[in-house]
Amino acid sequence: MGKPLLAPIQLWGAHTARTMRVVWTAEELGLDYMLHSIGPRTGETHTSTYTALNPKQKIPCLTDASVTGGLVLTESLAIARYLISAYPSEALKPPSTPAEFAVEDEWCAFALSELDETSLYVVRRHRDLAHIYGESRVVVEACFEYLDRQLRVVEAHLSRRVYVLDGGFSLAGIVLTTCLTWAIDYGAELGVASLEYVQRMKKREAYLRAIKINYPRKPPELLGEA
Repeated sequence: MGKPLLAPIQLWGAHTARTMRVVWTAEELGLDYMLHSIGPRTGETHTSTYTALNPKQKIPCLTDASVTGGLVLTESLAIARYLISAYPSEALKPPSTPAEFAVEDEWCAFALSELDETSLYVVRRHRDLAHIYGESRVVVEACFEYLDRQLRVVEAHLSRRVYVLDGGFSLAGIVLTTCLTWAIDYGAELGVASLEYVQRMKKREAYLRAIKINYPRKPPELLGEA
């Protein structure tokens, strides 16, 4: 992250797997950007200034002043995909054909809908945030059972590949990794191929930079776990 005060790209949000996707993407691309490391449920997303920028009052959020009229994006996948398309690098390129784009989109959608939204985030709501959404052991157990079935799909896929996509490192890899590290943090059991894949991703220099940027409050010994 260089020259942050001069950077047209500004990012809002840190401390979560979803913000990690965006920060990691920016680091892979070698972008100069300014990060406002606000966290969820801290009151920081409910200020009048931030609400005017993002009425959803969620993180992450991106603004790019280099776009005529300015650009605001507020979903992690949309932000990461935009950065890759607008600022491609040798380390992280957008798909080159409709078929490649569709396969990448399929894996991004799978990770977000089946691992993140349907499983992990529901566990977060009814276990970690039970004081807000209500505790439900039945829901949490059902989510872990569902997550386990989806992780078997991931394991079968990764057992035959080094990366998620045959073309190499990709946005799909970033999205899936953030979900897998989240699953590990929650105590889910991953297969051998999935664990080896996560360890490969954690060795990437951009990942190591991103984890320190996105989780500034974590003790040093825990960095590397998203």
